[in-house]
Amino acid sequence: MSTNLPPSIPCPCGSGQWLSDCCGPYLQGQRPAPTAEALMRSRYSAYCTKTIDYLVKTHHPQYREPHSRHQIAATANSVTWLGLTIIATEQGQAGDQTGIVEFVALFQDGKRAMQLHERSRFRQEMGQWFYLDGDLLPPLHPKKNEPCWCKSGKTFKQCHGKKR
Repeated sequence: MSTNLPPSIPCPCGSGQWLSDCCGPYLQGQRPAPTAEALMRSRYSAYCTKTIDYLVKTHHPQYREPHSRHQIAATANSVTWLGLTIIATEQGQAGDQTGIVEFVALFQDGKRAMQLHERSRFRQEMGQWFYLDGDLLPPLHPKKNEPCWCKSGKTFKQCHGKKR
């Protein structure tokens, strides 16, 4: 799998590494993600870089919808991804068969910052991790005087915590 990834940018997954040293080798098909969390991070990076083939390839075939490529491309092209936070992981290591990753992905849809909070399920088969499906969870809300989840620099009560 070949992609046109930017050569030297910070990895979108938030690891603090360069894309070429983090998720890039997974996105380019050079090696599989070694853990469920690494697959989750690389799938987030694939949405950011619009690497649609990788997203389709790493979605378990039994769980793909008939029009999944179109749906994935539409999502990747319609929003701007702003950040990923891993909340928790269960199993999902190299020796495990299954794993769960709970995460929050921030994105902008038009002018609104929003969050996707999901508990995703993964399965490893023959040394490759696959995304199965996930449960959408309610948005995370910090305490009123803590920084807002959207990273605006405002407190939650001054930003998304305002009564609308």
